[in-house]
Amino acid sequence: MAHSPDQTPELRGPRVVLTPLRAEHRARLRAIHREPEVRRWWQMPDDDWPGNPGPDTTEYTVVEGGEIVGFAQWYFEPDPDYRHAGIDLFLSASVQGRGLGTEVVRVLCAHLIDDHHHHRLVIDPKVENTAAIACYRKVGFKDVGVMREYEMRHDGTWDDGLLMDLLAREFVR
Repeated sequence: MAHSPDQTPELRGPRVVLTPLRAEHRARLRAIHREPEVRRWWQMPDDDWPGNPGPDTTEYTVVEGGEIVGFAQWYFEPDPDYRHAGIDLFLSASVQGRGLGTEVVRVLCAHLIDDHHHHRLVIDPKVENTAAIACYRKVGFKDVGVMREYEMRHDGTWDDGLLMDLLAREFVR
């Protein structure tokens, strides 16, 4: 089950801290979301985004050196016959290309595998997002298949998505 910000644990990597998302983080996260390098891969957020997740979603603010640099979230499928968790994230263009994305993914995966005992994790980047796909592969995610016309673009056309999954035993720490 996801947690409220007061119950959500802070997660730490060597350089990043994933801190529970709070109202005071919203403006900076919305500004990062509007950066062209981020906006290209993410849908337009609802007016109350971030900070109003569903009951099965936990949101984090990614902090490096005391500065907000991105967003991460995880969600889970509660049906025990299909139990798994999924993750999403983005980082400001100002910190991309430095391995922070890989670190965030590793921190989230370790939390979901070690603390929540998930045996399978999923992520679904756009097929064209080769930098993100390379990041996920470093952590052990494998390509499952292309989901054709999976996500609508801002202009009403469709993008293909790549379904990737990671089994706990394949996790590269």
